[in-house]
Amino acid sequence: MSDFVHLHVHTEYSILDGAARIAAVTKRAKDLGMSALAITDHGNMYGAVAFFDACEKVGIKAIIGTEFYVCDDLTVKKGKTKLNRLVLLCKDETGYNNISLLNAIAFRDGFYYKPRIDLKTLQEHHEGLVCLSACLAGDIPQAILNRDFEEAERLVRWFKDLFGEDFYLELQDHGLPEQVEVNRYLRSFARKYGVKLVATNDVHYIEKEDALSQDVLMCVQMGADYDDPKRLKFPNDE
Repeated sequence: MSDFVHLHVHTEYSILDGAARIAAVTKRAKDLGMSALAITDHGNMYGAVAFFDACEKVGIKAIIGTEFYVCDDLTVKKGKTKLNRLVLLCKDETGYNNISLLNAIAFRDGFYYKPRIDLKTLQEHHEGLVCLSACLAGDIPQAILNRDFEEAERLVRWFKDLFGEDFYLELQDHGLPEQVEVNRYLRSFARKYGVKLVATNDVHYIEKEDALSQDVLMCVQMGADYDDPKRLKFPNDE
């Protein structure tokens, strides 16, 4: 049995972005000897029930989560607003109730191009949840990349104060130089503030050869030509 568990996974319910179909990704996790698997689709829980059923079918534990879009103030719905990412995972029934409520608030009250929450809302409904600092698009990695280290440390302290032992700084390595830099600072912050580290992959597909299919999905999402050199594109197949 593998000790490693994927905690950052985008299924087909990360619409036009995730290419890891639920039935296939749960079976692959089982085949690799993993005891559990998380679902963290972009801004929604559409696949939660199907994912739970698929995990139960193959005999692994389902970890229900969401990679939320986080804005400064969900009541502001004009102009271009900055959206960062944050991964939340349920650890118990209270957490499931709160993550469901946060998803509802994101669509009902916070929707502006995408379903959004803000940190004030998170503070009110954080019990029973495990928090991961997310990918390069998370607010802490973004502060690091913008050289705003004071803000990065402020955010680390804020999340640590809110979640305590249930806050983790998320390390990823997909061969991107930005991740090498961000990971160096995250390790430093972890030592300084007593925050635990967790290694994840930003899973969008199951096998390396699926990278092309996922790339095509991204083109459809953006309405971009496949051979457009200026379109958003992952730099490798990791």
